[in-house]
Amino acid sequence: MASYSIDFRPSVHKDFRRLPRAVVRRVMNRIEALREDPLPRGCLKLSGSQQLYRLRVGAYRIIYGFDTAAGQVIIHHVRPRSDAYWDM
Repeated sequence: MASYSIDFRPSVHKDFRRLPRAVVRRVMNRIEALREDPLPRGCLKLSGSQQLYRLRVGAYRIIYGFDTAAGQVIIHHVRPRSDAYWDM
């Protein structure tokens, strides 16, 4: 399987500063796994959006999209579930 590059939107860095350190490690492990499989088990396509998906990491959500042709995964947000879907 092809390896994808991971790109972060500028807002993700701000999201990481708000998360506990242990959560950041767990989230980064899940993001790194997206390099090999952008549609892992447990991901769901968000309704009402063209190409956005979500991954659950405990009470937090990783909102991302990917482009197969470009070989790129773009992380949009990493937020608590209660705030994850506001900017869609």
